[in-house]
Amino acid sequence: MSDHRRPILAITLGDPGGIGPEIAAKALALKETYQVCRPLLIGTKGLVEMAIKISGLSGFEVKGLDHPGRGRYRFGTLEVMDLANFPIEELKHKTVTKEQGKASFEFVVKAIDLALAGQVDATVTGPINNSSINAAGFKYSGHTEIYAEKTGTRDYAMMLADGNFRVSHVSTHLSLRQACDRVKKERIGQVIELTAQALVKMGIDEPKIAVAGLNPHCGEDGLFGYEEEREIKPAVVEAQGRGLLVEGPIAADTVFSKALGGQYHAVVVMYHDQGHIPAKLIGFKYDQNSMSWAQLAGVNLTLGLPIIRTSVDHGTAFGKAGEGRANPQSLIEAINLAAKLATRKSG
Repeated sequence: MSDHRRPILAITLGDPGGIGPEIAAKALALKETYQVCRPLLIGTKGLVEMAIKISGLSGFEVKGLDHPGRGRYRFGTLEVMDLANFPIEELKHKTVTKEQGKASFEFVVKAIDLALAGQVDATVTGPINNSSINAAGFKYSGHTEIYAEKTGTRDYAMMLADGNFRVSHVSTHLSLRQACDRVKKERIGQVIELTAQALVKMGIDEPKIAVAGLNPHCGEDGLFGYEEEREIKPAVVEAQGRGLLVEGPIAADTVFSKALGGQYHAVVVMYHDQGHIPAKLIGFKYDQNSMSWAQLAGVNLTLGLPIIRTSVDHGTAFGKAGEGRANPQSLIEAINLAAKLATRKSG
């Protein structure tokens, strides 16, 4: 792909104490990454240099940039917009610190600002630690909420995608008790609409969407709860009235198997774990022999934003941070999806 067709992606390093810098270095150590995009790391030069060393990579140069338009974006050189906001001497792997939380938050905000200014075509985020972010004084429950506030977005949702398996969430970072209270017709309708729009952007002209029930057996006519009849079903009927191919509520113990088999392009789920558990059961594979993750597939995508944001579908993995054995698969997939979405948008 020629330079002018390869989108510029702003890729944040995540929490310095986690695996974010390592997986970023490993992703940019692949020629394939440069075939689909022009990758620009957002962080500090010192962190990238440290990540290269930890990961055992050799023959790569790290170059600081002050503007995305000044990069060459050629394999062999990792280009980073150096915010100079985190001295490498303060690096503490596997540890929550307010200094690392502050730096990771500022990495994210810079990526958002670049995208809003049109200087990059999409953003990809490495894993942050919510405890570190909050210790630094930034009261957010995750990337999604940061992006929503900084872009002025009111209606948004989280989607997890692993190949053709996709789930969108009515709520995410809430207690289970609070999440049940968020199962309301208006919000469910919003997420159905956002999901349909996202699927079309991915190249699916007539997306088929399933909506999961909240209660066992979808409430069994009120025996186990009324949310299905009072909130979920009316939202589905309204979406059908707008011409969307939507079915539900469907019992959560069968709907994911149907989606995995190809009956639906996405499932709208009611709360965080209802979507995360099946997505990670499919995408994550642990190898007992090597005592490591043999597969970490899946991408986190924020729907409804005026800019493109994809992310890894895992956390900072403090347990292995700084050891050079982090798996970059999810970040690679996030980069590829962001590049695809940016290319379709510009086309």
